[in-house]
Amino acid sequence: MTTVLQEEERTEVDNTWTDIGAEDTLFEDGECSGVVVDGVKIALFRVAGNVYALDDICTHGNACLSEGDMDGFEIECPLHAGAFDIRNGKALCAPLTRDTRSHPVCRRADRILIQVKSK
Repeated sequence: MTTVLQEEERTEVDNTWTDIGAEDTLFEDGECSGVVVDGVKIALFRVAGNVYALDDICTHGNACLSEGDMDGFEIECPLHAGAFDIRNGKALCAPLTRDTRSHPVCRRADRILIQVKSK
């Protein structure tokens, strides 16, 4: 499920970080989640206590990575089974030929903050 954050639901922090919500709320349905920040679809992944963010679109097909299967630090595209490393967006196998963008994530208390650069 992808959550579209309304302006009143998020706050700009330090002009570069965007507070996208409480960690427990973002991951209440599992270890993968999708959000939209400033019109950019973002996939969030939680592994071993860390949160990672990638563009929520496969570079091979038009599928949401947040709906894929996660195994350790790999997310498998639900469309053609290509896999990305969630830590850096690297394409790991065919049919993928291009990496996806990763985005910096940090925590402040129980809040998740992200830096998203427009494409």
